[in-house]
Amino acid sequence: MLDIATLGGLFLAAFVAATLLPMGSEAALVGLLLAEAHAAWVLIAVASIGNVAGSAVNWGLGRSIERFRDRRWFPADAASLDRAQAWYRRWGRWSLLLSWVPVIGDPLTVIAGVMREAFVPFLLVVAIAKVGRYLVVAGITLGWS
Repeated sequence: MLDIATLGGLFLAAFVAATLLPMGSEAALVGLLLAEAHAAWVLIAVASIGNVAGSAVNWGLGRSIERFRDRRWFPADAASLDRAQAWYRRWGRWSLLLSWVPVIGDPLTVIAGVMREAFVPFLLVVAIAKVGRYLVVAGITLGWS
């Protein structure tokens, strides 16, 4: 039962960290890697799946939220949204390789949904970025060379 709770907690932390909510998942991964309670590949896989799933939620949100862009409560003003869309038009899906970057990564995944990025290519590029980030964190933590 403890294993399910531990891995579930890591998944949840990684999932929430990928949404627009302010949270990080690296500390949870590092703590579990140092505790050596699970194989590193299991922890990296669980964190990656959770983080990519959270980004998929952002993509879905982006697909449906733009119709509300003129509402007062909309989280971004029209100029900011237009700038983000122009940036995404310029760099396209490859900009999603930055989806792991704090502050800009999560909004990027929302903009990908707004811009109607196809889901499978979105998922593949985001997965590369997110798995890569967790591999680097694990490598630093465990001293891989």
